[in-house]
Amino acid sequence: MHLAVALDGAGWHPAAWRSRAGDLFSAGYWLDLVLEAERGRLDFVTIEDGLGLQTAQFHRPDDRTDQVRGRLDAVLVAAFVAPLTTHIGLVPTTDVTHTEPFHVATGIATLDHASNGRAGWRPQIASRAADASHFGRRTTPQLTDTDVLDSESIARRMRPLFVEAVDVVEVVRRLWDSWADDAEIRDVATGRFIDADRVRHIDFVGEHFSVQGPAITPRPPQGQPVVASLAHASTPFEFAAACSDVVFLTPHDGAGISRILTQVDDAVARFGRPLLRFADLVVFLDDTPGRKARLDALSGTEFTSDAAVFAGTPAALADLLVSWHAAGLDGFRLRPGALPHDLHAITRAVVPELQRRGAFRTSYDATTLRGHLRLPRPDRRLPI
Repeated sequence: MHLAVALDGAGWHPAAWRSRAGDLFSAGYWLDLVLEAERGRLDFVTIEDGLGLQTAQFHRPDDRTDQVRGRLDAVLVAAFVAPLTTHIGLVPTTDVTHTEPFHVATGIATLDHASNGRAGWRPQIASRAADASHFGRRTTPQLTDTDVLDSESIARRMRPLFVEAVDVVEVVRRLWDSWADDAEIRDVATGRFIDADRVRHIDFVGEHFSVQGPAITPRPPQGQPVVASLAHASTPFEFAAACSDVVFLTPHDGAGISRILTQVDDAVARFGRPLLRFADLVVFLDDTPGRKARLDALSGTEFTSDAAVFAGTPAALADLLVSWHAAGLDGFRLRPGALPHDLHAITRAVVPELQRRGAFRTSYDATTLRGHLRLPRPDRRLPI
């Protein structure tokens, strides 16, 4: 199976920051986390990001001061750790509602060069109306308390943003392909650095924007960095099938896996692209119970999530992963409840248990993220 971890601040539990309060905005903190994930031979890490301060509510800001507020830029964090790591994939999150696709394409292509082919990208729509106020160019729908109780309701309200996001990913992919692999000649004797005929405009014209190109960055080492997306409902499933290589799903039990995979398969059949299916799990790992309950007590409320929440031993988590993998999932993105504790438990207890069962690699056998995921390097698509 494939394994990844999702890194976000001090961890996914809102009370987790109390153990590492002074480290969250330091470069060394993030480097230590990614190096630990690499020691565990994980496929990749994702790095969360957003346009507004974190909130206790999905759809609107709040004024709480007892939880982490503020974060570092995900692409820049990935770029910092890239030359200091050797194998693990680096998948930052970026907004695609208010960020220009040309800038995204440049940043992720640069990350792929800096990491020698280990970059990925998680495009994310800006679902909170308040985020638009940072830019002042447009508005986005305000979700209601009723909306957030139902993933399909959110998907319906946000559908125009997902439609736009498909265009963003298409533009980014075309920009990555605007340089041929052999466009750089670098021939000092003849004085030619590039072959101009091998660098092409993309001339994209869509409903929301027009981008001429070409990119300013040569084609990434992977050709196309891996694109991943998080999906809870029908419209996000369609988005993933239309333009992603990996989708993160959120089944809450074994019975839900078949239902969700059927929906994803239906979307994939309409678009005809291969898609790896990962399940997200928030994990609190200990040989003795009670740590999550103690964090809940500090927070003043029981922690719940869009993804399933697992609290138990590393061996019990390994049992669950093997069972869910057999149900048709390609891999898992584990969200550590508290960092670095739960990350260490993943790499030093869960991974060895899976290796003992022959369910996970014991060493890296590839040097790129596409290689880890067994995805071929795509040929260049000539821009239309």
